Amino acid sequence: MDLISFSNVLLDATAALEPRTMAALGAGLAIGLGALGSALAMGNAAAHAFEAGARQPEIFGKIQTLLLIAIAFIESVCIYSLVIALILIFAVK
Repeated sequence: MDLISFSNVLLDATAALEPRTMAALGAGLAIGLGALGSALAMGNAAAHAFEAGARQPEIFGKIQTLLLIAIAFIESVCIYSLVIALILIFAVK
């Protein structure tokens, strides 16, 4: 089965679903993927920060400050996905 026929089957299957069901599915995907991406990014940032701190312990204070700023920006992406999920849940009637 190629991609075009698969997309046609998928569109036919989703045509019978109500908009509220699709909104709940989209909300679940939004928060799930947003949280997964944020968790992976935070883990990666922390791993590299600790690695850099182990290589040069004298600059660990500067690295810690930069890490906290980076984690704040990464966490904002997760919060944006939460907002999108809430909009999808409560805006669709």
